[in-house]
Amino acid sequence: MTSSSSALKSSVPKKLAATYPANPWWRGATIYQIYPRSFLDSNGDGIGDLPGILSKLEYVASLGVDAIWISPFFKSPMADFGYDIADYRAVDPIFGTLADFDRIVARAHALGLKVIIDQVPSHTSDQHAWFQESRQSRDNPKADWYVWANAREDGTPPNNWLSIFGGVAWTWEPRRAQYYLHNFLSEQPDLNFHHPDVQRATLDNFRFWLDRGVDGLRLDAINFCFHDRQLRDNPPRPKSSRKAVGFKADNPYGYQWHHYNNTQPEMLPFVEDIRRLLDEYPDVVALGEISSDDSTGTVAEYTQPGRLHMAYSFELLSDESSPAHVRGTVENLLARAPLTWPCWTVSNHDVERVVSRWGRNPTPLPHFATQLTALICALRGSVCIFQGEELGLGEAELPFESLRDPYGIAFWPIFKGRDGCRTPMPWDDSKLAGFTTSEPWLPVPTQHRELAVSAQERDASSALQGFRRLLAWRKNVPLLLHGEIEFLAVTESVLAFRRFDGNSGILVAFNLSSDAASVALPGLKVGAAITGHGLPEGSFADATLRLPGHGVAFFGLE
Repeated sequence: MTSSSSALKSSVPKKLAATYPANPWWRGATIYQIYPRSFLDSNGDGIGDLPGILSKLEYVASLGVDAIWISPFFKSPMADFGYDIADYRAVDPIFGTLADFDRIVARAHALGLKVIIDQVPSHTSDQHAWFQESRQSRDNPKADWYVWANAREDGTPPNNWLSIFGGVAWTWEPRRAQYYLHNFLSEQPDLNFHHPDVQRATLDNFRFWLDRGVDGLRLDAINFCFHDRQLRDNPPRPKSSRKAVGFKADNPYGYQWHHYNNTQPEMLPFVEDIRRLLDEYPDVVALGEISSDDSTGTVAEYTQPGRLHMAYSFELLSDESSPAHVRGTVENLLARAPLTWPCWTVSNHDVERVVSRWGRNPTPLPHFATQLTALICALRGSVCIFQGEELGLGEAELPFESLRDPYGIAFWPIFKGRDGCRTPMPWDDSKLAGFTTSEPWLPVPTQHRELAVSAQERDASSALQGFRRLLAWRKNVPLLLHGEIEFLAVTESVLAFRRFDGNSGILVAFNLSSDAASVALPGLKVGAAITGHGLPEGSFADATLRLPGHGVAFFGLE
């Protein structure tokens, strides 16, 4: 880092250094998502693993993040690369051992990092012992642990539900002469959460990891746990609204309103059961992933008092990046759930990397990646950062023969899948980027080697160093961590708002265009600039805020 903590503090007006009451660690936290397969391979098999993560925890801590979120590393046949779990309590041998995981927790805690792990409650692998038993007959002890249904009179599936990954959401099992439900791949059968034993077993699996010292659970597709008992058909969705849900004409999943295959009212009491379990463990957080017809409404519902601590949805993981969209997303959630603590993210392992998705300009300015991080870090809430964002990595362009993602393979070439954001982390500029010593599971893009950690460590103007400066600076501006938010103006390219508490406030603005921009803010009494973030700064005079291309503004308010 190029700036000391004391230097950063000196750039913050004394009026803003308010004393805040004790807050749980996750409020305002930055959470760094690690995708194990692509982080670092320690044993030369071409796949990242837990010892690889352990060896790089000092690097992660140096970024200034507060926690790591580790994507699934559990025993799995890897049909969906770990999100199809065959044993919730075992580490898959390609990733290491339980002892390796315990060493990660101990080392992360020693470095001041919290540890969040994925849990995937709604479905298992078809290789899970529960499903292997359930599929054998209609009268075994696990017979009702999954969603089974008889065929219609003509032999077709019981209703019109569709899989997110394409096609019908039902697969025939001849041993039972019934269909089973899978909202995702056919290798990912859905559990029947209407069965109380399934709920108890799920909570017991959560407890297993909480007892091992994890600090939080990221709950994958949490609103998919329950289905409509009556198996009613989903109604059709008008063409005009399909784009809003994020599915284009290539995926018929977007042709329906998903009223019955997810987000059922029975989920709310189970969410409260999850919270009661987590409340037995001090300072632990539940972070839900929400994707529904009305994701903002579901987030608001699932994060009410006594339910999940926070949740995120996909509004900011879409292609839409206008200031109006960002403002509308935040204000919509605040209006529907003013007490909810949000979590924001613009990248993860399922979507195109944000500098490519939101960049539009083929050659965005060097600080563009840091500006996008600054934007979500300035909103009220916590933040998830996907590995490689700190380097400004763009989406990798992969040929069809290199794809591994079943979703991408099925929808090629209209949709190229999720492999482009999952390519190996570039640690140095060697042929294999310091990721492995053998053939990597996904190719290492040449353009990513040019952005390797080793090179950016030596460059004070790099995205990596900018990321570090930004996070260190943010921790010294308490209003960005805990203050309220109110939007002031929005233009085609500028987003402006204030963060405030009962004593003070700051003006925050972002120009999301590469062209200079200005916006009138009459009646606003602006004080000293809050400097030290390292991004191109705007100016304020004559009631007008002026911003350079991809510039920002942070001013105290009088």
